[in-house]
Amino acid sequence: MEISNIESFLSYYESVRKRTTRVLETIPPDKLEWTPTPGFFTFGDAIRHIAAIERYMFAENVSGNWSRYPGHGRELADGYDEVVRFFHTKHHETIEILRRLTPEDLRTECTTPAGTKLAKWKWLRAMVEHEIHHRGQMYLMLNLCGVERPRLYGLTSEEVLERSQSGA
Repeated sequence: MEISNIESFLSYYESVRKRTTRVLETIPPDKLEWTPTPGFFTFGDAIRHIAAIERYMFAENVSGNWSRYPGHGRELADGYDEVVRFFHTKHHETIEILRRLTPEDLRTECTTPAGTKLAKWKWLRAMVEHEIHHRGQMYLMLNLCGVERPRLYGLTSEEVLERSQSGA
């Protein structure tokens, strides 16, 4: 589905971000740099990655610039409060950049880090998919830590199954 209006896209993206933020808020501060296996993102890595790639890759690319992605290391933000602040600050910066895009801009192409030419609206759609991917990763990691996860869409799958079987 083509994105033709930046304001409608931003409204949708903010709803995605609210669900991601609910997941982030359930991460125990003492688990911020926990990883389920060596070489896998920690919670902090995933949060820093979402923030940094949103701002320094996606926003830069749709602005006609080359990616300036700095990675996802602790040098960007260290400690729970700093990581959360980084997440929100980079998102705010990205939204301010995206808000400038006109319908005509959305139809023009940008160059991805892979060198692919892609309509800017498609690159923004990929940005949302990227965030959802990492949100799912953190959701699973919370389960591995024994942390109750927030409901993101209302009913659980078990509740949907129960209601489907009962006709309620």
